[in-house]
Amino acid sequence: MKRFYILIALFCFALSAQAQFGVGGGGPSTTGRISGTIVDSLTKKPMDYASVGLYRSGGKSPITGVVTDEKGNFKLDNIKPGKYKLAISFIGYPTKYIDPVETTASKPDAKLGQVLLAPSSHALKEVQVVGQAALIENKIDKIVYNAEKDLTAAGGNATDVLQKVPLVAVDLNGNVSIRGDQNVRVLINGKPSGATSASLSDVLKTIPADQIKSIEVVTSPSAKYDAEGSAGILNIITKQKNVSGFSGSISGGVGTRQNNGNGNINYNHNRLSLSANVGGNSTWPQTSLTSSDQDFFFNDPAQHRSQTSTGTSRVKRHGIIGSVSAGYDFNAFNNLRTSVRLNQGGFDPNSNTDYTRTYFYDPTQNNTYHNNNIGHNTFGGFDWNIDYTHKFKKEGHELSFSTQWSHSKIVTDYTSLFTGLQDPTEFPNLKNNIDGINNEYTFQTDYTLPINKVFKLEAGGKNIIRRIRSVSDYFNPSGADFVYDPVNSNKYSYDQTVWAGYSVLTITLPKGYSVLAGARLENTDIHGEPHNDVQSIQPFDQNYNTFIPSLTLQKALTPTQTLKLAYSKRITRPSLQFLNPFVNKSNPTAQSVGNPLLAPEVSQTVELGYNTFIKSSVINLSAYYKHTTGLIEGLLTNLPGGQEGTITTYQNIGVNNSYGASFFGAVTPIKILTIRGSINAYTYKPTASNQLTNQQTQTSTYFQYNAFLSAQLTLPSNFIAETFAVQNSARRTIQGSNPSFSIFGVGVKKQFMQKKLALGINAIEPFSTYKNFNTDIKTPTFTQSSKFAFPFRSFGITFSYSFGKLSFSNPQQSKKGINNDDMKQGDQGGGQGGGPGTGGGR
Repeated sequence: MKRFYILIALFCFALSAQAQFGVGGGGPSTTGRISGTIVDSLTKKPMDYASVGLYRSGGKSPITGVVTDEKGNFKLDNIKPGKYKLAISFIGYPTKYIDPVETTASKPDAKLGQVLLAPSSHALKEVQVVGQAALIENKIDKIVYNAEKDLTAAGGNATDVLQKVPLVAVDLNGNVSIRGDQNVRVLINGKPSGATSASLSDVLKTIPADQIKSIEVVTSPSAKYDAEGSAGILNIITKQKNVSGFSGSISGGVGTRQNNGNGNINYNHNRLSLSANVGGNSTWPQTSLTSSDQDFFFNDPAQHRSQTSTGTSRVKRHGIIGSVSAGYDFNAFNNLRTSVRLNQGGFDPNSNTDYTRTYFYDPTQNNTYHNNNIGHNTFGGFDWNIDYTHKFKKEGHELSFSTQWSHSKIVTDYTSLFTGLQDPTEFPNLKNNIDGINNEYTFQTDYTLPINKVFKLEAGGKNIIRRIRSVSDYFNPSGADFVYDPVNSNKYSYDQTVWAGYSVLTITLPKGYSVLAGARLENTDIHGEPHNDVQSIQPFDQNYNTFIPSLTLQKALTPTQTLKLAYSKRITRPSLQFLNPFVNKSNPTAQSVGNPLLAPEVSQTVELGYNTFIKSSVINLSAYYKHTTGLIEGLLTNLPGGQEGTITTYQNIGVNNSYGASFFGAVTPIKILTIRGSINAYTYKPTASNQLTNQQTQTSTYFQYNAFLSAQLTLPSNFIAETFAVQNSARRTIQGSNPSFSIFGVGVKKQFMQKKLALGINAIEPFSTYKNFNTDIKTPTFTQSSKFAFPFRSFGITFSYSFGKLSFSNPQQSKKGINNDDMKQGDQGGGQGGGPGTGGGR
């Protein structure tokens, strides 16, 4: 792979010299062409974006080069008569040389026909799914889902794509989990985004699927990665074509549920690369149906009562995300790259709910009341990266420095109005305006030294500085207006600083054995300052060290079978959402509050995996055990003072031991059909700490799973059809269960103009207007059964068009950069946005 980049660097140098010296040198003025088609030797499929370099026969200096098109074809024009050598390269394949290739004045064109390129044994060890455009790749340290090959995702957003990624599940609210664990760190192009740290689920809904190239799943991160995120890492790679010349594409979709568009432009010349990308997403107003049944039990039996509710919630969302990047290669050893990614989005919820209250022993107190919540939410910010890489003369020996500034801002405004209450002071009308700002500064250095063919050493250090500020202003009704409420209004400052250092040693042994061993040490320092004009609340501090070892043993049983045993340790730091001591009253009947005394979760995972590759089919099996201490969950209790409603408090509830197994595979039973599927099943067995056993109502061992199945059919005349289905079981907590989730979709696409233009139609849940999601919670003093019906059915039309002329790959795009796989998912960053009924807004 490194030879590939070096080769392309030489090609670019040759391209710059071509204008001065010409291609063929002296000789006759007649010119011709060398052409052919590059084909994978195993699958017999054409290989697009393979590199073809032209040399003098027996020479070492490249003259020119091209990349193959979508059908594997290449053409080298303006070739003067002579003897030449071709070098054909592709990542994961050894370079193939054809020497000589001769053209003459009488026969100026050399047509090579099909040229077979065979994968290397190393590539086979990585068990790459070839055949139908390599939708899934299984590598030593990660699983890669190539979303750009997913037909049914067109017209959707990042949440829709994540539904189909092996081992990944997404619930109705956009919460992402890997193997059932929501402590996932989501990166964009290998870097954290201030947008995702502020409001992950909302931002994922604003990223058009057409903007996503691939998604990487890292289940057992080595010590090189940050320790945060017990479930692992998701890395969303956007489409950034590293090719010479000018190129671009536009795509989009219009549907009954959502509309989106995306465009990108790329320009690479010699050692300079420039690119820009912008995408947007907008939904039509969507009305959901809600209902719930609740029973409340108090010390005074006369207060025992039940409450039923029915309502509607109407939401419209919009978002835009874009980036601009530039890179320059000073020479073959030094590269500088910078990029700025901007995002802006928002949603405006409006809900109306009717409540009926029934007392068990005193029917005279029965009553009904109504609640109207109106919200306005916006979020936005930017990520600015500067990355410098220095490569030494020894192949693979390099040093990199990276910096990043992530800035995000969230504004959450909502008004909650009640009518019909017997006691208006029970749930007074209120208005809340929240402004939150999150600044994150990261400084990182990484060093890689291939000592010899057996040993490779990697080491580095990182400093992450987080500064989060939020202001929450409450207002009470005063006549027809609202006045400032100093009792509930608050300001909150949260500072977190992380220092980290790591070292990883890779050992390549005989007979197909390899070892990846590492260690990481992190220090976390936290300082929080809650402020209220009326209450006296003390600041809080935390400081702890975490030692993170990692070990991976791999054995290549055959060129197509690999066995891997991995151990990893991860932590989940409680961040702002979980530490904020101020009560979140965005939903007065379902409040929440943070806990400044929370400790981090610590999980240890042992995983045994087996991969096999048979022609165009792949099978991956794994079994794992995860032990988690300090498990963080929200515990529900009744509101104090006999009020009707609940309050959720975050606690380190105890220990969880989980056993699991996963499978995914792809098979091509006939040439035109590919079937892919995955399933992950695991247990949930919580053991509450002594002081919380009285709050635990779920004490059994629970079986949970998520599954995915798809089929793609390649038809004549450039038609492609695909269908998929997703099923996730209900998720357990120590007090109940969260909703199960399923989705079904189908799509058809027609390609035109040598596949540069594509038009398609797709349908999601075509047979039902709404999808129902049920939640059950039980505590010693409270039971709840609730239903949420979301309008999921949609039909859409999609299109994509690529333009420009691509001539060659840019060799020096630095792969280093900031990679803060850090912080517990669900943290809403500065301001805790979310709006009424979402659990946000603090």
